[in-house]
Amino acid sequence: MRPHRSQSPIRPQISTMPRPQTEAAAYLNIYKLVTERKRLEQELELLNQRRDRISQRLEVLQQQTSALEDSVHQIRDQAYRPVLKPEAVSTSTATSESQFDTFYLEY
Repeated sequence: MRPHRSQSPIRPQISTMPRPQTEAAAYLNIYKLVTERKRLEQELELLNQRRDRISQRLEVLQQQTSALEDSVHQIRDQAYRPVLKPEAVSTSTATSESQFDTFYLEY
């Protein structure tokens, strides 16, 4: 996860050398402001699109989580149903030694 930057205000771009107060300097400043405005509007639009994508993904995750929770409840309900006990095996046939043949094998 990326570290979050502090939420400081966006500062305007400034020139290192002050320009003389002329008509051209004023138009240059207007151009800079318009360019920055377009850039910020574009960035805001990208953020809105990202927010929409994130919201859609959150909705899908919520639906998948709900579906999986439902399946877990169904599995749990099936696992705790009373199981029929198998019929009792008669002990007389299980313990009789006549069923087993023993032989020795030499190498």
